[in-house]
Amino acid sequence: MQLPELREAVQKGEDSQNQFKQDITNPDGLASEIVAFLNAGGGTIYIGVSDVGKIGGLDALGVRRVNQLISNVATQSIKNPVSLVTENISVGKGRVVIAVHVAEGADKPYFDKNGVVWLKEGADKRRVVSKEEIRRFFASSLLLHGDEQLTQATIDLVDAQRLSRFLRETYGIPFPRSIADRLRLMKNLNLANDDNRLNLAGLLLFGKHPESLYPQFGIKAVRMDGVSLAAMSYSDSEDYAGCLADLYNGARGFIMRNLHKRQTSGGVNMPGVSEISPEVIEELLVNALLHRDYFVSAPTRVIVFDDRVEIVSPGSLPDHLTVEKILSGNTSIRNPILASFIAKGILPYHGLGSGIMRAKAICPRVKFVDDRDGLKFTAIIPRDSQDGEHENLRSQYGKAKIVAKGEMSDESSLKSSLKSSLKSSLKIIEAIKANPYCTYDSLAGIIGVSRRAITKQMKKLRQEGRLRRIGPDKGGHWEAVFDEIE
Repeated sequence: MQLPELREAVQKGEDSQNQFKQDITNPDGLASEIVAFLNAGGGTIYIGVSDVGKIGGLDALGVRRVNQLISNVATQSIKNPVSLVTENISVGKGRVVIAVHVAEGADKPYFDKNGVVWLKEGADKRRVVSKEEIRRFFASSLLLHGDEQLTQATIDLVDAQRLSRFLRETYGIPFPRSIADRLRLMKNLNLANDDNRLNLAGLLLFGKHPESLYPQFGIKAVRMDGVSLAAMSYSDSEDYAGCLADLYNGARGFIMRNLHKRQTSGGVNMPGVSEISPEVIEELLVNALLHRDYFVSAPTRVIVFDDRVEIVSPGSLPDHLTVEKILSGNTSIRNPILASFIAKGILPYHGLGSGIMRAKAICPRVKFVDDRDGLKFTAIIPRDSQDGEHENLRSQYGKAKIVAKGEMSDESSLKSSLKSSLKSSLKIIEAIKANPYCTYDSLAGIIGVSRRAITKQMKKLRQEGRLRRIGPDKGGHWEAVFDEIE
């Protein structure tokens, strides 16, 4: 860093990534500043710059003294010891500013030698005194998982019928009759400890009324009238409690009953199709329950608006993950015990952390918001979310008034043409749902049009993301991404 760059940085003032110190003589004070940066996003301490931004620098003796102090603090006053990068910046007249560059810590939380956890908060720092916040630090370092927390529940609070069904269907073994055998089983399943206490995973999976101990881990669902939380009324509301399977089934049912269903080409006697694919709801609900942060005392929230559904999971993404990374296939299992049991069929979980990618593939317009300050991760699913041809056709009908040679089209003729195209798309999708291995020729026979027309229509459907080819042209099959068109 050169002097002009230093002046530019100083001119901006102190913030969450830049701290000014005229001089450092107290090792404990420097340790607390470094620990605060390690536990946050990293930053730089400029020594030789006053709080008001005056660049005074240090003389040669001061530079040697401060550099020795930095070395001692890094190895002796911080747990765990860290390596720091320092930079000497000449500011003229034989004086130097020392820039101490602190990278974000990879082994959080960090403590000073007195066992205090410090955290940056704006341009200042603060002590972390909450057990909940310290636990989140450990969780972000994979030293502690939320589902491993021991509870006050003993194995007497296990729902025998629920656990018995799981053991029979998953392992083909009976439910133990004696208390000693039950305790041994729960310990072997990693759901209890030697003191006869269930961990959080054991309670949430197989406990009787887990809400009596942890009411904050339920689901609050509401159907708002309008498109904003500021709306003055709602038309439906439920609070769901119980084990994870109960929470999932309740919330899924709430969402589905508050969505519109649309008639398909099967006729009035056929069941309607939901405006949002049930698979999308399932994937994102399971994701919210499985990967939520159980160190955050807040319920999962489900909010159905007129134009979208929001599923809000407590806890932001773990430190190294971003929305872009998870959409690229990066994963981090926040609650490994829950994941291992849910993957055995307790919830419709496909494993490998692919739920968000699968939901995005089915509904490309679904959005994800990682709110680190608010400690929440939100999935936003648009209603009437099909991105296919019906939306383009609706747009064409609303706007298309001019045809090829600039002549005004006949509205009734245009409308008839659009409806015909729409009908063909519906028939193609219905035929592929019935037989994913059908050929262009068989589709042409079913629809009653030429092979050329089928080829053209299916090419358009593939471009719009509503049809997908699985496998090679020979030996593969089709997959309908969206089930219906408005």
